[in-house]
Amino acid sequence: MLKVAVLGYGVVGSGVCEVIRTNAKSLSEKLGDSVEVKYVLDIKEVDSSDPEAAKITKDFSAILNDPEISVVAEVMGGATFAYDYTKQLLMAGKHVVTSNKELVATKGTELLSIAKEKNVNYLFEASVGGGIPIIRPLYSCLAANEINRITGILNGTTNYILTKMFREGSDFATALKEAQEKGYAERNPSADVDGIDACRKIAILASLVFGKEVECNKVKTIGITGITETDVAYAEKLDSVIKLIGQAELKEQKVYVSVEPRVIKKGTPLASIDDVFNGIMVNGNAIGEVVFYGPGAGKLPTASAVVADIIDCLRNDRNREYFWTKAESDFVADSKNNFGCYLIRTKNPEEIIKKLPIAEKVSVVDGEIGLVTEQIREEELNEVLPYAVSYMKLA
Repeated sequence: MLKVAVLGYGVVGSGVCEVIRTNAKSLSEKLGDSVEVKYVLDIKEVDSSDPEAAKITKDFSAILNDPEISVVAEVMGGATFAYDYTKQLLMAGKHVVTSNKELVATKGTELLSIAKEKNVNYLFEASVGGGIPIIRPLYSCLAANEINRITGILNGTTNYILTKMFREGSDFATALKEAQEKGYAERNPSADVDGIDACRKIAILASLVFGKEVECNKVKTIGITGITETDVAYAEKLDSVIKLIGQAELKEQKVYVSVEPRVIKKGTPLASIDDVFNGIMVNGNAIGEVVFYGPGAGKLPTASAVVADIIDCLRNDRNREYFWTKAESDFVADSKNNFGCYLIRTKNPEEIIKKLPIAEKVSVVDGEIGLVTEQIREEELNEVLPYAVSYMKLA
């Protein structure tokens, strides 16, 4: 019998145990042996009726020093205890799989280096896109391609809020409250609505695809807290919707990366992805554009990705060599050099028209006009921001 351990018995951790219990027969057929959870590390007391109650332990060393445990799922979250435990497990020659996007985004370079040195796996399919398979396809199905751009709706909470604003005319605060009531948003929703979660995910994807570390603090990040009903009206006037988009593009050996609300034409692939679903569009030089779509979060979708990584480790028992290196300091382009078309809301259009090439004008508010620019650099945009009410990038 194959035995694994789970660090953390919250939503995802309990989901991992449930998937392994529920799918025991099919997992056994895939692996040629049965698999069970031997330990679950958590500091909380668990009701004796819980199916994993007998496996709960507060003693990490029991997991670390047990030779029967070859694979550990770290689903604790955060980058303190999770980092220390993961490092120790990898150093001890155990495979680690995780859904912890914060840890992968901030410490991934170091942890992957240790995994490579110890010839074990550090896998993190569930850290990006929840239940959507994206990392494994990038390394297998799309391996023949040179990937030059990844664009995605990477956070289900913000996508749900924006969907409510467009479908029902809700304001941001009302849509957020409903998301919290339904369990889609935390009591403190900052990581979602301020774009932090999406920033971590695009940093992970960019690092993997381009082979060099993209640090989160170098990613221009704007959340959705400033989106108003007026912004929605402008987007609709342009036959578009607004989505929080993470994008990374490689041009001339530099990566241009950002997370920000974007105005996206209806009928395009990402524009039709609503509610808590995520969508990731990958552009390869051989295949063109491919879209991965599915639930971006949730107990069982995320757990399914974690268990898939566990199966990979048990089946292959080798280093998969997901890897990136430290990047030179200027690998991530300064955000002032990011480029694109912008919708600028303004009460002083003449000042902006004098400085920027304008492709279209729209108006939904008396005394204000929306100007859609031609392709410009963000440095040019910054020069006219004193005359702007707000702005958003077009996809």
